[in-house]
Amino acid sequence: MRSILYLLTFISTLLVSLTNCLADDPALVKPNIVLVITDDQGYGDIAAHGNAKIKTPHLDQLYQKSLRLTNFHVDPTCAPTRSALMTGRYSSRTGVWHTIMGRSLMDTNEVTLAEVLKSNGYQTGLFGKWHLGDNYPLRPQDQGFDTVVQHGGGGVGQTPDHWQNDYFDDTYLRKGNPEKFQGYCTDIWFDEALKFIDANKSKPFFAYISTNAPHSPYLVDEKYSAPYTAQGIPGNMAPFYGMITNIDDNIGRLLNRLKERGLEENTILIFMTDNGTAAGVHRPKPKDLSKKQQRRLSRGKPIVLDTWLGYNAGMRGTKGSEYDGGHRVPCYFYWPQGKFSGGRDINQLTAHIDILPTLAELCNLTISSELKLDGTSLVPILNGSKDELRKRTLLVHSQRIESPEKWRKSSVMSERWRLVNEKELYDIQADPGQTKNVAADYPGVVKYLTAEYEKWWSSLTPTFDRYVAIGIGSKFENPSHLTCHDWHAPINQVPWNHRLIAKNPVANGFWIVDVNEPGTYEITLRCRPELAYHPLKKGIARIRLGDQKQEQKVSEGDLSTTFTLKLSRGQKKLQTWLDEGNGVSRGAFFVEIFRKE
Repeated sequence: MRSILYLLTFISTLLVSLTNCLADDPALVKPNIVLVITDDQGYGDIAAHGNAKIKTPHLDQLYQKSLRLTNFHVDPTCAPTRSALMTGRYSSRTGVWHTIMGRSLMDTNEVTLAEVLKSNGYQTGLFGKWHLGDNYPLRPQDQGFDTVVQHGGGGVGQTPDHWQNDYFDDTYLRKGNPEKFQGYCTDIWFDEALKFIDANKSKPFFAYISTNAPHSPYLVDEKYSAPYTAQGIPGNMAPFYGMITNIDDNIGRLLNRLKERGLEENTILIFMTDNGTAAGVHRPKPKDLSKKQQRRLSRGKPIVLDTWLGYNAGMRGTKGSEYDGGHRVPCYFYWPQGKFSGGRDINQLTAHIDILPTLAELCNLTISSELKLDGTSLVPILNGSKDELRKRTLLVHSQRIESPEKWRKSSVMSERWRLVNEKELYDIQADPGQTKNVAADYPGVVKYLTAEYEKWWSSLTPTFDRYVAIGIGSKFENPSHLTCHDWHAPINQVPWNHRLIAKNPVANGFWIVDVNEPGTYEITLRCRPELAYHPLKKGIARIRLGDQKQEQKVSEGDLSTTFTLKLSRGQKKLQTWLDEGNGVSRGAFFVEIFRKE
């Protein structure tokens, strides 16, 4: 008996020793991942990139010690970039090519980076902006994130966000449940991310810190904006810069926390942004110029202004543009244990679609062979290969309409060339500002890049006629709250933020919903969220859901009107009307859908 006890004790001691050895071997411990992505901050909005006015000391420090992808590209706007980042696939392939109009909803058949990491033992958290769907099954907690603290829609103050949020002391969603927070939005995202890191420091984690700043509206504490205003930084650029400096302070907090907790060495830290600058370039209006300056401009001659015009690193275009200024952005990789430190530029052509396959290789993740990724692992070039990606071609476009149009605001990119909008060819190495169209001089290059675009476009077209549906009646979200942010509607017909809602525009559109469970549904129409207590106009309310139609009177002072319908399972079109008479009719901006048990 004693010999058996000795044997068991020996085996137990051996197992403990082996476990400790494995834990102490860095090669056998999966690295943590922190991915910080900011909103509307361009390549030129960092001091280390040559901006003489902006103050970003912590980002400058990170720049100095990181591997820097200097030819890194994203989509020209935010939701498309996020869908590509999350899936390793071109955004249009995922169903996302706009930021509103139901075209910012990502197909749930896509496998996200969070889902891949979660299946490989990672704790996953999102803090800030998601912008790929606000309803089940599109929410971040439905797409692989364990911990979620987020705002609604594409930014604080947009239509799906909590009513009257204004960046300070707002109400956000903690895994779908509203919660009141104290402080500035960016500080809150980092506060929550740091709590998540502390709670999971003994296991591999993925913290996705996705700030809404410095996206408009340009709101920040005056202590951040005032120094720029005092320097004569014009217009919205002063608070825009202030918002970035606040982000920079939080980057400093993050770096310090990782170091304090002993996590710096084995944490892959990625910093990037989602598109070109939104307010980092000042375009003076005619009234700001003298008549002499206006005449010079009209003749195509340069003028000298005392006003700071911003800094775009010599690129053409800003947010939304098909030129490099719309989609070439910063991307830093810092991982001391992986020897991704010390500071080095990498100029091969890279993109957001490369992040997932790169992390899969770096972290030795198991992923399905059925995933058809568009991106490629960057590990060879991160490890010093100078020629691995020299011959690749990448493509971006900015559609922002209901159905994509061929060649619309597009760029076909190789290491040397940019084919823009089918007709313009630029030698990006000789002409980084894209000022001289050389298409006539290089017909062979145009032909080759055109063929690359044609193949890409053909591969995307199957998604263009599909709708990504919002689920209703699910046990995971009941009731569901729909907003006009996700209407399929004519361009410029979608009130996508609270300020537009307040103007009560005459507009309408429809949703595509997926009835998850058959049953009796109560569908409540409002022109403001319930907590706003805003009455409807007297008139007639109408609804069409699938093949069912109903209408009923709205009395003066009614805050809402509710229809009851029996629904079968399946995907259906939903549209509402609030008719006020005299030909005035608008859709219900807010709709609550409840399946009765």
